[in-house]
Amino acid sequence: MVWDWEIDGWIVLAGALAAACAAVLGSFLLLRRLSLLGDAISHSVLPGIAAAFLFTGERASWSIFIGAAITGLATVWLIESIRRHGNVEESASIGIVFTSMFALGLVMIVRAGDNVDLDPSCILYGNLETSILDVVATPMGEIPRVVLTLSGVFLLNLLAVTVFYKEWKVTTFDAAYAQSQGIPSRFFHYLLASLVAITCIAAFEAVGNILVIAVLIVPAAISFLWTGRLSTMLAVSVATAIVIAVTGHMAAIWLPPLAGLRSVNSAAMMSVAAGLFLAVTILVSPRGGWLYQRWQQFVIARKILQDDVLAYLYRLQEQSDAPENPSVSREVSGSATPLRFRRSEIARKLHASKARMEQAIQQLVSRKAIVVQGDEVQLTDLGLGEAQNLVRSHRLWEQYLSLETNLPDDKVHPHAESWEHFTNSSMRGALDQRTGSAPTDPHGRAIPPESAG
Repeated sequence: MVWDWEIDGWIVLAGALAAACAAVLGSFLLLRRLSLLGDAISHSVLPGIAAAFLFTGERASWSIFIGAAITGLATVWLIESIRRHGNVEESASIGIVFTSMFALGLVMIVRAGDNVDLDPSCILYGNLETSILDVVATPMGEIPRVVLTLSGVFLLNLLAVTVFYKEWKVTTFDAAYAQSQGIPSRFFHYLLASLVAITCIAAFEAVGNILVIAVLIVPAAISFLWTGRLSTMLAVSVATAIVIAVTGHMAAIWLPPLAGLRSVNSAAMMSVAAGLFLAVTILVSPRGGWLYQRWQQFVIARKILQDDVLAYLYRLQEQSDAPENPSVSREVSGSATPLRFRRSEIARKLHASKARMEQAIQQLVSRKAIVVQGDEVQLTDLGLGEAQNLVRSHRLWEQYLSLETNLPDDKVHPHAESWEHFTNSSMRGALDQRTGSAPTDPHGRAIPPESAG
């Protein structure tokens, strides 16, 4: 199929507007932990749609928006009432209300189907390709009615968020504080429900219930995984929604011939695109992405092994005055006696594979913490300072745990071994104060002084 701006351009614009309308509100639904509420409202407005059709017999009537808003508010009120008076958790009350309301709406739509031009499948799946054929004459030429409607709803949502941005922000992150400052949290809760209901009904004819549910939450979830600021999250949500709409329609044009199909629903492909974007984000995002977490774990494990090597070398150096140690090789140079240790022995003691140990040794050499000659390694002054602080952290933690938690002496080592890698100089100072600057740890080993190296 070939791209036709007269058709495909309007389809993409309508889909992008529908997705952007929902994305503006979806960020607040997600942050308020009300993602399921958006799903509930998008289903529960069906009785309002059907009732408005039954009373007016028209599809393009403000009564539809009024009916949707009323039903959306009624949904929120019912959910709150069941949760408060029925003593059930919020997710259960949402499930009760939205399934009941959705079933009622489907029954009403089917009953009204003989008298009103209303197709249940369009409500569920949308009809983006034909909705643009219903045009309205404007000074700028003929524009699809659905584009005008969605543009108006997008501006309404954008205006509501912009004008009351501070109130949305406060009531979203700290409703109790907002209430104490005279900001009506409940009012904004119901305003959000009303805007979601209006957005759902505006988008139903074009993209259907399924895509509305997807774009209410998916763009917000994607942006949440990429940024930690609300203003940036809102902008990224809208941009993501637009990209989803464009990508989905392009896939609906070019993929079917490759799969031997005549055509697919554009709104459905937009939903698929939304799911794929979310899956990729879950893999690679810097805020909790699976691959990013695996990489962070790898980096931390590599650092811990390097720390373990330094600490082990320091402990061996402490024992150097003891009887001959098979892992120690002495080399006299003037009055100094630098000690070298066999890395094969270090790897065995630390239970590290040869490959991991080689990698750790190379990293330590590049950091100028050790020097290597053949199979033997030696701490530099810089490495000695790092190792001394690591051992100091470990023994301070052991002393602290022994004093504050009354753990047996043989139980404090595993905890101290974990925390020593994440203890900085200020924390060591605080631990030293809390332990009364004890000279030794619970095992009687000297706690070394702080090294400035």
